[in-house]
This record gives sequence, C-alpha cells and structure tokens, in this order.
Amino acid sequence: MARRRKFTRSKEQLDGILILDKPSGPTSADCLNDIKHQLKQYKIGHAGTLDPLAQGVLLVMLGQATKLGPYLTSKEKIYRGTLKLGISTDTYDIQGEITSEKPVEVSADTVAGEIVAWKELTEQEVPAYSAAKHKGKALYELAREGKETPVKIKTIDISHAEALDVSLPDAEFRVRCSAGTYIRSLVHSLGIRLGCGATLTSLIREASEPFELSRAHSLEEVLKEPERLSERVIPIPDALPHWPRFTIAGQLIDLVKNGAWLPVNANPGELLWGKPGDRAMLMDTEGNALALVEAKPQGDELKWSILRGLWQNE
Repeated sequence: MARRRKFTRSKEQLDGILILDKPSGPTSADCLNDIKHQLKQYKIGHAGTLDPLAQGVLLVMLGQATKLGPYLTSKEKIYRGTLKLGISTDTYDIQGEITSEKPVEVSADTVAGEIVAWKELTEQEVPAYSAAKHKGKALYELAREGKETPVKIKTIDISHAEALDVSLPDAEFRVRCSAGTYIRSLVHSLGIRLGCGATLTSLIREASEPFELSRAHSLEEVLKEPERLSERVIPIPDALPHWPRFTIAGQLIDLVKNGAWLPVNANPGELLWGKPGDRAMLMDTEGNALALVEAKPQGDELKWSILRGLWQNE
C-alpha cells in the first residue's frame, strides 16, 4: 500500500479565510489554482462553489482553515440575478445550448408574482450540468458524455424572494436561500410554470452569511498585491463569528489535543458553559484556535466533544 505523501508547509502559507469576489468566467477551482501557485498557498480550499457564470462572494480557506468547510457552508446565501424568458438551455443558464424558444405571453406582474412564489418551494431538481455526484461521478461529466443523468431532488428553503425589476423578456431578482440551492433551477422551474421557458443570464452572490460582498477582494487585486495577502485574510478565530469562544490553558489544552471531552459548565457566563447542541471554538491564551466543539451527552454528563482539531501540529 502506497504511503500518503506528507504535506510540506511553505513559509508563505497563511491560515484563515479570504473573502474573494470571484469574477464571472473562470471556475471556482481556476481561481483557487491561481492563488495556490502564484501566492504559494498550497493548502487551499473553498466553501460553496460558484458556477463559471456567477460572480461574488467565494470563501477561500487557507492552511488550517481548510478544516472549517462544513461549518462555513451551512449558513444562508444571498443572490442577485437576472433571467430571460422565452428560452431554455441544457444548463439552465445562458452559457448552455438552447433547447427551446417560445413566445413570452405573460405580464410583468405575473412574472414578479412567480419570483416571489419561490418562497413556497421546499425542494428542487438538481441540474444535470452540476457537480452533484452519481456513483462517484459528477453529473456534468455524464451529461457531457451524452449519458443519461439521474434525476436528483434536494430539499431547499427560500426565506426571501423579490423581483427587483421586470422588463420583459428580462427580469432582475434577489433571493435569500439555504446553502446548496441552485438558482438556475429556480429560474428553470419558473420558466416551466409560465409555459415559455427561462434561463439565468447573470448571478452575483452578495453574501455567504455572515460574510458580505462589501468585504470581498477581487482576484485581480489579490494576485497583483501578494504582500497584502496577510492583511486581507481573516484569522481562524474570526472565521466563525457567531460561535462562542472559550479560552483554556494548561492541562485542558493537553486534554483537548489528546481527544478528551471536557465537562460542560451549566452556569451561564462561566468558562465552558453551554447546553445540549451548542457549538463553540476553543482558544489558547495566545489567541490561537485549538478546536471546534459541540455539547453532547456522554452517559449522564454533558460534555464538549471535539468536532475538529485546529492546532497547528495536527
């Protein structure tokens, strides 16, 4: 059995979150490869993929922050986009091949009402051209090979949807939705309901909560000013601002690094206090992140279980 190659950390490697304003055109992976090789950030990942057409907030995880992925992607997303009625494409966006064209015989008020009606949806069909997997293979790979793609349905939650402007056959909208929602599928389903077809023509992710586009840096400026990368990276302790933080020292640190579960203090406001299901970040006295923990029962006691270790020498 081949031995796993040990990761060698470059002296330029940073730990934290970079809020990138992804440009429309390249894939999310393309953007990461540029940062990886040009800025020597060899340990890198992203939380929440954006399609090539889309632009806006892309959370880039560097170094130890690559361990935060599942916890960064769980919050709601906010998008602003445009759609065109009367055409349908195989990818559900304007970059795909047109599959049908029909006359638009609906009013602007009807279109606006259907956009607002997205809030009533609880599930959607995953696009055939997507990174969702079937038997270990991405659906878009099957689609490009001309193979039949299985229909996958996923649960979604739309907490807000509004029509910003409707100038037929075009419309602009904003939507707040659960993680993993396909905006192109929302547009495609709208086109089906209206009977004329619709395709997504532009999309901007305005927020991957709690991080907003106003805090994002363009790929161009990030690559042109490598000396400023460190000041643009959000440290790991600030990457989950909605999680409480506890500072521990001495023996407690050793216990955490050995995988031990720490007792939960039931007194509000005191060190390590919490209730079942709570999550928190443990810190050392120097302000370094040690671990993400969750309050879980262990026998008759409530304890902080380690979700993910974050110490440097892990």
